[in-house]
Amino acid sequence: MADANDDETKKEGSNPQGPSSSDRSITRRNLLRAGLALGIVSMIAGIASITKSLFAPANPPSPVEAQTSTPTVTKTSTVTVTQQGAGQNATATSSATSAKSSQSSSASTTASTSSPFPQVIVANVSDLQVNQPVSFNYPLEETPNIIVKLGVKASGGVGPDGDIVAYSVVCQHLGCIVGFLPAGSAPNCDPTAKASGPQGYCCCHGSVYDLVNGAAVTSGPAPRPVPQVILSVDDSGDIYATGMTPPSIFGHDTGSNNVLSDLQGGTLVSGQ
Repeated sequence: MADANDDETKKEGSNPQGPSSSDRSITRRNLLRAGLALGIVSMIAGIASITKSLFAPANPPSPVEAQTSTPTVTKTSTVTVTQQGAGQNATATSSATSAKSSQSSSASTTASTSSPFPQVIVANVSDLQVNQPVSFNYPLEETPNIIVKLGVKASGGVGPDGDIVAYSVVCQHLGCIVGFLPAGSAPNCDPTAKASGPQGYCCCHGSVYDLVNGAAVTSGPAPRPVPQVILSVDDSGDIYATGMTPPSIFGHDTGSNNVLSDLQGGTLVSGQ
């Protein structure tokens, strides 16, 4: 009995000739399956790589870091104002600078105003009668003018009716003295030259100035108007001469618009 059992055990527990052909077939099939699976995975990876390359942009944009900045704005302006009519030169310079994020600004303004012309009382409103000129010298003791109430509103006129004006009486042609003519009157030098309105008339060569309209030349050889005296009135009715309009008075850089020339070549009248 013992020998028979030993023989059975040997048959079941050992195979001296190695794996059977059926075992080898199973192993080969497993290897083939594994290789096929690996090949499919590799093929899928390749297809995915090709697809990505086809649809990806050729030159992908590089990431840009967001930057926030506020530009600096600088503004500089210069304004020069010359008030020649009032004999005032005013210069104003302003500069402004705006900084970046804080938007801080700095501004500097320099302004200077000066009038070298004297301020002189030349009449009172209550003392003036229509078409009755009053003579006075201004801005120099050597430069004569008249102040007159025209009875009609005039350019540059002052007073309650805006009809009081003052002008240099030195003709802009050759420097003769200009006389005043009320409307409808004629000069002694030419009885035929009847004035159509309040006029200045020069008997030397017949130059005529329209005193209602800034002494515009209406006849004769004068090349430009006679200068107008700038007037102001205070609460008491006193009338002040405060400056001259261009052009300059004849003989003082004749024909210039620089009214400071009117202050040269003589003695300033006393200011009040």
